[in-house]
Amino acid sequence: MKTPANTERSALLFGLAAVLLWSTVATAFKITLSEFTPGQMLFVASVVSVLVLSVICALKGTLRQLTTIFLSNPLYFLLLGLINPFAYYLILFKAYDLLPASQAQPLNYSWAITLTLMAAVFLGQKIRKQDWLACALGYLGVLVIATKGDLLALSFESPLGVGLALLSTLLWASYWILNAKNKADPIIVVLLGFMVSLPFSATLVWYEGIQWATISMKGWIAVSYVGLFEMGITFVLWLTALKKTSNTAKVSNLIFLSPFISLILLSQILGEIIYPSTIIGLILILSGLIVQQIKWNNKS
Repeated sequence: MKTPANTERSALLFGLAAVLLWSTVATAFKITLSEFTPGQMLFVASVVSVLVLSVICALKGTLRQLTTIFLSNPLYFLLLGLINPFAYYLILFKAYDLLPASQAQPLNYSWAITLTLMAAVFLGQKIRKQDWLACALGYLGVLVIATKGDLLALSFESPLGVGLALLSTLLWASYWILNAKNKADPIIVVLLGFMVSLPFSATLVWYEGIQWATISMKGWIAVSYVGLFEMGITFVLWLTALKKTSNTAKVSNLIFLSPFISLILLSQILGEIIYPSTIIGLILILSGLIVQQIKWNNKS
């Protein structure tokens, strides 16, 4: 039987594995988008994700719950699937298509700050003073990244790309708000989302009339990697880490490593220029996220 120390060590290893894998996906996104359209990428990655999550659920013995959970509230799960993965990833991939990944990835990290504002509107949660400070830091960081540090000019390399990256944060936050009171197995819920969205992404690919013959083996490997590690296995690793630990904050804080590791990989593998403004903006966004977590007094 494992000791608590071993269990905590195991939780940290699972969490670190998830963070390291998530750190690679921005690079995989750009490699994939050099050969796939965002619609194609969403469809193929979703197929891979459905396959891997189905195998995981079968091994856990939870696959039989799929139909029961869906039929308990089909319209709800249809809405979840249309928001994430369909709309969220389609818009996120298009943002990555229009922007350097070193800009799109940090912008996407502002979703947690967006969630605070949306939770106040839709769940009636109170916005604390530190939340307003977090929002100010986060969106200042967004502006610094989007304008490459030239705040006064407010000139964006791709206004549409920046807009789509920020829209993706709204969709991701909306997904978690809708999911807040859902007590079903989270892996089953994610699998249902991908299964629900598949007919829509398949229809989009058919409508675009895209050719597949020109895609290289490198492209197929990259898109399969996205399906496995952005949308599939890594989510399970992260949930396992949170389930094993008795100190959720300790594991959750590992996520702050991810954007910096990702920038290093983008620079070394793809040769992207990492502007000083990107580092400064990312630090501002992460500072906002840290401010949200600080407990200013012991009364609460």
